[in-house]
Amino acid sequence: MKEAIRSAQAPAPIGPYSQAIRADGLLFCSGQIPLDPQGEDLVGEDAGSQTAQVLRNLGAILRAAGLDFSDVVKTTIFLVDMADFTAVNTAYEAAFGTNRPARSTVACAALPRGARVEIEAIASFAEL
Repeated sequence: MKEAIRSAQAPAPIGPYSQAIRADGLLFCSGQIPLDPQGEDLVGEDAGSQTAQVLRNLGAILRAAGLDFSDVVKTTIFLVDMADFTAVNTAYEAAFGTNRPARSTVACAALPRGARVEIEAIASFAEL
């Protein structure tokens, strides 16, 4: 059985998908870009500020499911410029603290709406 998770504190999907799906004890969060939750504008011009907004959006979705960043077990980061890696890591570490989920970082040609960064996550409802 699966359940769609929705947070009004995160941007509505810009396509035919859910913000997150709960299935088999896991939460699969769709990739988040730095959209303002109350509009369709990108927040931030540089990768660091965009990453901070992405993580605020992701945090809102996690909270809607009753989870937080400590429950995240895997993330994937998409960057349009690998030169942004350090700035992204700084914002990422501020959000995740001592939690160190498994992670992949992938360079890509472009992201929706001209974003510099997108992050997707998988979180667990189970105690590890």
